[in-house]
Amino acid sequence: MELTTIWFFIVGVLLIGYFVLDGFDFGVGMSLPFLGRDNTDRRVIINTIGPVWDLNETWLIVAGASLFAAFPEWYATMFSGFYLALLVILVALILRGVSFEYRHLGKGQRWTRWFDQFIFWGSVVPPLLWGVAFANLAQGVPIVPMDNGGWIYEGTLLTLLNPYGLLGGLTMLLLTFTHGLVFISLKTAGDIRDRARAMAKGVGLVTIVAGAGFLIWTVLQHLDSPTLWVIVLCAIVAAVSLIGAWVANAVGREGWAFTGNATAIVFALLAIFMSMFPYLMHSSVDPAYSMSIEGAASSPRTLELMTWVAVFTLPLVLAYQAWTYWIFRKRLTRESIPVDAH
Repeated sequence: MELTTIWFFIVGVLLIGYFVLDGFDFGVGMSLPFLGRDNTDRRVIINTIGPVWDLNETWLIVAGASLFAAFPEWYATMFSGFYLALLVILVALILRGVSFEYRHLGKGQRWTRWFDQFIFWGSVVPPLLWGVAFANLAQGVPIVPMDNGGWIYEGTLLTLLNPYGLLGGLTMLLLTFTHGLVFISLKTAGDIRDRARAMAKGVGLVTIVAGAGFLIWTVLQHLDSPTLWVIVLCAIVAAVSLIGAWVANAVGREGWAFTGNATAIVFALLAIFMSMFPYLMHSSVDPAYSMSIEGAASSPRTLELMTWVAVFTLPLVLAYQAWTYWIFRKRLTRESIPVDAH
């Protein structure tokens, strides 16, 4: 397998890791107005991700840096074409991160309510727009090659807001919401745990319906793809995992439910990446204008150097993250929140 193909899948793994890990962070943030009956409840909910949310977001930074280094043409075309959507995502992530750090300063209920709103909307907007973006990458976007090399995106933000793209955004939003609710039930005890499980049952059913529709639509759009059998296999695994997660949550097996949701996210995104392969961006203007992996990749020397760096550093990152989750594995309760916490 060529280094260009290897790095296509490495970038994919990094992005999938981001959506699995930061995905439940988003879901936890979305749950605040629904599960947080008072400030103590909201503190418990936020504390479930308190030690890990910023670590989870580093996966996006590493994925973006790897994409820039391995496929500069892909990076340039996607970030220039999707710049408005990506800007909105960036602002939402900043507001969300700032809110985690500042809401506890205790300057009054109005202050706290404002930052709770920022956490909620900062958790809703990114998965919604990420889902729209990745759905459009699977479907194809209006890109054309330039005379001096590279590609240019000829659409607008409204071009991305097509029915398939919006369904992809809704599906990602629901997946992360369900993922977060199950994580809360996994990390808490008592009434919050019970209410999170109950909500995950209802939201999970809607997620199954939306996910099934999106995966079927994805398969139907790629019936002539050379990777059709892989796309179908990934779609089936994602669907079975999502249904299994719902069943596990219904019977109180939060660990299995969390694993099932994570698996569903992994294989749903893998289906999208395989629908793109062997291209990075399909052109909806003319298939001949599509961006190939080889045509957008960096030099072989650059990819070789990056491969050696990844071989030595990725295991260390995974080990550190696993250790962090192990250290903070204890369940949280209302009693674990200090009386003077804000």
